[in-house]
Amino acid sequence: MAENSAPEAAPAKKGKLKLIILITVGLILAIALSVAGTLWFLGGGLPGMGDDTETEEEVAGETFSPTVYLEIEKALVTTVQGEGRQRYAQAYVALGATDPQALTAAKLHLPLIRSQLVMVLGSSGFTELQTPEGRQGLAETMLTTVNQVLEQEGEPGVNQVLFRNFVVQ
Repeated sequence: MAENSAPEAAPAKKGKLKLIILITVGLILAIALSVAGTLWFLGGGLPGMGDDTETEEEVAGETFSPTVYLEIEKALVTTVQGEGRQRYAQAYVALGATDPQALTAAKLHLPLIRSQLVMVLGSSGFTELQTPEGRQGLAETMLTTVNQVLEQEGEPGVNQVLFRNFVVQ
């Protein structure tokens, strides 16, 4: 009887091995389909499926150019329109541009730019300079003024006017 039970154990082991292999292949297939589906739904496409229509010229045109800054060392100080009292405004300003030539031009024409910025700051109202919206509006007006000066001189414009320090009293 021992001989009869031995042949039955061998087919049972082969059946379990086939079952384990089928389950493993099924899991691997499910994981692969899950990854492919996720990539497709996220819009990345499937790797190796072509559809890469970008040419070398398009990739070269997308180079990153960091912003370069020019700090105006001396503060812009002026009186501002107050509520019946004499009020003061002081601003330390920096200019930002992605084109270094614009900052070189700004440095060259800095006396004219400082003069115009002091005029813009002096024409602002004390109450508007106390609000974040008022300071943002001042920065935009200053940016327009700086770019007008640079345009008159035939130079490229700057992208940003930043306040390093701003005080009204």
